[in-house]
Amino acid sequence: MEQTSGVGVLDKAVLVLDAVQTGAHSLAALTQATGLSRATTHRLAVALEVHQFLTREGDGRWRSGPRLVTSGTDALLERAAPVLARLRDVTGESAQLYRRQGDLRVCVAAADLGSGLRDTVPVGVALPMTAGSAAQVLLAFSATEPPDGAAFTERTLAEVRRRGWAHSVAEREQGVASVSAPVFGADNRLVGAVSVSGPLKRLTRQPGRLHAGAVLAAAKELS
Repeated sequence: MEQTSGVGVLDKAVLVLDAVQTGAHSLAALTQATGLSRATTHRLAVALEVHQFLTREGDGRWRSGPRLVTSGTDALLERAAPVLARLRDVTGESAQLYRRQGDLRVCVAAADLGSGLRDTVPVGVALPMTAGSAAQVLLAFSATEPPDGAAFTERTLAEVRRRGWAHSVAEREQGVASVSAPVFGADNRLVGAVSVSGPLKRLTRQPGRLHAGAVLAAAKELS
């Protein structure tokens, strides 16, 4: 344990939280990553779940809970609402802000179209990191390789880093396209991805040509 508070149970709980956030999701992986006994690891994880710092998926794997998904992002979320609304109005498409949560991306803010053809992603929805322009951005700017089964390659991510934005066509869902750009914190650390998504019929097979500029401007405003 690199840092200790003098409160043993708290230090052990932080070990468990850190392990989950760095990719240890099964109880076996958590036990190995923390160096704690299996019983202690399980007891702490369950307690953290009660207080919503962790959550369990249907397969029993642990993820960061609601308190950690939004922790430290209140200021960003407050700024996101008007920025996403403007992005929606400028592009005529639904706009979202995603944050990475392990091997998922979670929609933490959104501005949807009121009517007509649209692609709506409700706040709180978790999507896989294997498809979509937001997944490309979150992987590319955190120097992470594509996960198994990804609809894109490392070459794709290198191109995303080069140009500063990503687009996808029917990767996440047939008939849907999107454009995304990275949002950085004060320390130049990636904190999220801002996106617009909508029907392929409107966005065409080259959605970046239509909306990359607007998405980049919104990402810069949020960064």
